[in-house]
Amino acid sequence: MHPTYPAGSSLSTFASFRRLGPYVRPAIPRLAGGLLSALGASLAALAIPHVLQYVVDGPLTEGLAARDWAGLAWSVALVLAFGLAEAGLVALRRTLVMFPGTRVEHTMRMAMFRHLQDLPAAFHDRWPGGQLLSRIMGDLGLLRRWLIFGLLQVVLNVCTIAVGVAVLVVTAGWLGLVYLAGAIPVVVIVFRFSRRYRVISRLSQDQSGDLANTVEESVHGIRVLKAFGRGHDALSSFTGQADRLRRTELRKASVDAGLMTSLTLIPEVTLGACLILGVWLAGTGQMTVGDLVLFFATAAVVSGPVADLGMSLSMTLNARTAVDRYFEVMETVPALADPERPVTLPAEITGEVRLRNVTFTYPDAVLPDDDDARPRGAILHGVDLDLPPGTTTALVGLTGSGKSSLAMLVPRIYDVTGGQVLLDGVDVRDLTRADVRRHVAVAFEDPTLFSASVAENVLLGVPDDVPAAERDRRLHEALEVAQAGFVHDLPDGTGTRIGEEGLSLSGGQRQRLALARAIAARPAVLVLDDPLSALDVTTEEAVTARLAEVLATTTTLVIAHRPSTVALADRVAVLEDGRITAVGPHAELLATSAHYRHVISSLEEDYETHEHPGSRQAAGDQEVSA
Repeated sequence: MHPTYPAGSSLSTFASFRRLGPYVRPAIPRLAGGLLSALGASLAALAIPHVLQYVVDGPLTEGLAARDWAGLAWSVALVLAFGLAEAGLVALRRTLVMFPGTRVEHTMRMAMFRHLQDLPAAFHDRWPGGQLLSRIMGDLGLLRRWLIFGLLQVVLNVCTIAVGVAVLVVTAGWLGLVYLAGAIPVVVIVFRFSRRYRVISRLSQDQSGDLANTVEESVHGIRVLKAFGRGHDALSSFTGQADRLRRTELRKASVDAGLMTSLTLIPEVTLGACLILGVWLAGTGQMTVGDLVLFFATAAVVSGPVADLGMSLSMTLNARTAVDRYFEVMETVPALADPERPVTLPAEITGEVRLRNVTFTYPDAVLPDDDDARPRGAILHGVDLDLPPGTTTALVGLTGSGKSSLAMLVPRIYDVTGGQVLLDGVDVRDLTRADVRRHVAVAFEDPTLFSASVAENVLLGVPDDVPAAERDRRLHEALEVAQAGFVHDLPDGTGTRIGEEGLSLSGGQRQRLALARAIAARPAVLVLDDPLSALDVTTEEAVTARLAEVLATTTTLVIAHRPSTVALADRVAVLEDGRITAVGPHAELLATSAHYRHVISSLEEDYETHEHPGSRQAAGDQEVSA
């Protein structure tokens, strides 16, 4: 979840935006051009009151009596020219800034997605998907709109106000000073607004992320909600979060409205005071009517940016929050990184795996320390295990003994806390992650499929440079081994697009496709985390027979959650309380290890009770025979 004190919260707004430098730098020339165009348009608008002053003090008061139509015509033409210049420069500004804004958004989105792929599984264990989705989509969209409009508008408004007020002070004397005095309460109100709005903006965007996460969880778990009739509970939770977000948005709107009221009211009251003073000054001859027109025409030009300042400021603070949320992810340093000088393994390796004195604790784990010999919170401690090349080893243990955790250390999805995992004698931490995973493939018990075709899902681990004919051969062989011939009955065969996470398929079908994916990768080492748990007896036996042939030269580690999985193995390793306590053939361990007999007995009981209630006697006969 998002931390209590968000990253970037201690930075100034300028320092926070400065982190955008690497992404914005290529777009600076066009953004600068857009800014200059906007400033030019503002100066053109500020020039028009000076022409009006000349018209009032010249042709309108003296020239008409002398029939000075030429001077009046030139004045009208000059106002028209300034107006057209302003319109043209505004159009040029939009043309210049539109492309770089979208380009910056695209670059930042791609950078964040690459970074998310690089971050370890421990990061994704902690962060809800909805929060990440809201950052990579909503926050970056908001940031793009600020770059295209908000940034230039803030700079333009500030410059227009500064130049306009300077003109007022220089040309209108006391009137300009009165108008300038009205800016003092505006500055105080803007400062207070910034502090309040920034906190509410962050809360709003975090709540939007939480709401997106609730939607994501409900959609993914829709079958469970329907099966248990708990849709109303999900709706109730969503309603509560939506109401909290609504209240936060109303607070934002209230604070924003307060600023807008002040930015409208204070300048209007100031102009009212200036009008009274200006009439008196004109009546006493201390200023001309043209000077009075110049003042109020310039003040009218300045009043627009002053009124827009509230909107521009709120957009800027929202963008600043988006920047903080973006870099909250981007500044997370991957705890699991490639070495500076990686060792390179040859294309063909033996696949020997050795675990030496391995200790593992999940990041941020808080577990009781109930064993003086076991490090606090450690899932695994002092694990030693050899997986000889070309052998199949079944890893068994009671629930919670650390089997799946150990399996994730081999492909370096997690790093060991202590000790070593060696692949062909090389510590996997000395290899790049890509090199490790090129040689090690995994099939999980709970398979994940992507919204792509069957072929794309199965060939996910096959390198892109493998020829098309070889890819096709691997595809069909892997499907045959995994007994996934059902794909040929799909509407488009292996070209059929699977729905999100493969939920249109049964659990057994998804498992077989995930197993086929691991087989097609042709790894030197294959880690199977009970990949056959959803299969029926007949299919499981067919898959087991074919796997025994295919895995003849592959080093395989099988996480066994039921007795039938042990049949795949040449030998069995027993994991007890985070340690390997016995290794050997199934029959030998039955004779020598009381804990192994207890584990097998518990596995058989679970298997017979939940999967095959009629096979209890057959399983018992097999154990006696063994």
